[in-house]
Amino acid sequence: MSSGLFVTGTDTGVGKSVVSAALFHRYREGRMLRYWKPIQTGIESDDDTAEVARLAACDEAEIIKHGVRLPRPLSPHLAARLNGCTIETNRLIEPFRNADRNARWIIEGAGGALVPINEREIMIDLMVKLNLPIVIVARTALGTINHTLLTLEALRARSLEVTGVVMVGPENPGACEAIEQYGRVLVLGQMPTFGSLTAAALATWAPQLDPTDRLLEALS
Repeated sequence: MSSGLFVTGTDTGVGKSVVSAALFHRYREGRMLRYWKPIQTGIESDDDTAEVARLAACDEAEIIKHGVRLPRPLSPHLAARLNGCTIETNRLIEPFRNADRNARWIIEGAGGALVPINEREIMIDLMVKLNLPIVIVARTALGTINHTLLTLEALRARSLEVTGVVMVGPENPGACEAIEQYGRVLVLGQMPTFGSLTAAALATWAPQLDPTDRLLEALS
């Protein structure tokens, strides 16, 4: 299969799409990057694929639009049930399995690592099938230490490789330090809350993401 990164979060709405777009700005040059969100619920009000395309200034070839797109902003298993269908992960990931081996993928999950996809599988099972290194996106707000450490525990229990954590929000150096110490993980960057979230603003900030190039191996 192809190479790349899977972007998950400690919760929904933590900034996974913005971090995915920042990764494009940081590592697009010289690479065939592809963004893909396999599962999107609440599509009538939120379209993360379109938002990443806007924030990363992507062309058509860089965006993979295939996937599950369901109404109602609910857990994937519940949104699918209310829509009279079931999400089949093996069928869902066929485009990734058959993709150009020169492509490097930024794949964004839906919600957090343990959100249910169907009656048998949760999001972390999809990560295992894709077998990509993981980037965790976490808030800087109160509670983030616990949420991030729990996410790390769950991922490592499935023998998934965690490349690092990106914090999003007002600066919280104490939380960053605790996550690195107790989670035995590197904080790859702290993304601020942008007054105006544009492609230009994100491109200006992006060089601060992953300053030691820890992610480079997965995207090379």
